[in-house]
Amino acid sequence: MIQVDGSLIVGTYDEADDEFTVQQVKHLTTETVLTKSQCEQLYDYLKKHEKEEGGQVVSLYDQLLIPLKENEIQLLVSDLGRVQQLYQS
Repeated sequence: MIQVDGSLIVGTYDEADDEFTVQQVKHLTTETVLTKSQCEQLYDYLKKHEKEEGGQVVSLYDQLLIPLKENEIQLLVSDLGRVQQLYQS
């Protein structure tokens, strides 16, 4: 397992399962698994919308909403970019 301590997310990448487990987003603790596809979709969406005023909202478990300011979106995009590099092709 590879530990990732990003600016906004903390988690571990499991090489055997090719999955990233998000353990923390901002200040919130979670156990959310992101597949390569999910990570790419989230990255692409945030990258397209990172300059929008008002920020964005991401959800955990489709229930817990996490508001992100513009600068936080940029940090999360950077963190997800690091995670994407870990996934096997």
